[in-house]
Amino acid sequence: MTIRPYVILSAAMSVDGYLDDVSPDRLRLSNAADFDRVDQVRAESDAILIGANTMRRDNPRLLVNSEERRAKRIADGKPAFPLKVTVTRTGDLSADLMFWHHGGQKLVITVDSAVEKVRATIGGLADVVSLGPELDWGLVLDELGHRGVEQLMVEGGGTIHTQLMAANLADEVHLAVAPLLVGQPEAARFLGPADYPGGSTARMKVLEIRAIDDVVLIRYAPKGRV
Repeated sequence: MTIRPYVILSAAMSVDGYLDDVSPDRLRLSNAADFDRVDQVRAESDAILIGANTMRRDNPRLLVNSEERRAKRIADGKPAFPLKVTVTRTGDLSADLMFWHHGGQKLVITVDSAVEKVRATIGGLADVVSLGPELDWGLVLDELGHRGVEQLMVEGGGTIHTQLMAANLADEVHLAVAPLLVGQPEAARFLGPADYPGGSTARMKVLEIRAIDDVVLIRYAPKGRV
């Protein structure tokens, strides 16, 4: 039996729940100390996952930036960088994105109708696998478990966070709440409408609350909803 990864959803959001604003430039929500915390969680993880929309919008590298943390991973018998994973239903990716050209191994998980398109676009930049006609998050976690991923850090975007929370597949949520207000209805939000387990009265267990300079980190255990 495949052991699925321990899934951590990680996001920085404004007080009113937004991941970004609608300007062409990425809204910087976290501060330097919180970025360093995120770097630590990345270093502790076996894989980091983002959606294709987030790749296109933010063009992140998704690296462990600390040389000391990379050295510790190597000393522990791990690759310097976690596996980088993206998921796409459409196959609309670009080989020019920084995701492919930094760090270690990469994996694209897609569906049958898009797998050849992804392979033609990406070439040898990543391993590409289809899990069937539809994107099933249970199968995604099974695939990662088969690949030895014990801890998965999910860094967005909001659609993926919503889907994993609605499917009750998130083990932890790390929310860095920035002292900002966006107030733009068309901007991306941390979570969207969904049929969440337990409904609107189910309360999640709080694992930790602490201030990181002007950002507040809240860690929740979604599966502990009562």
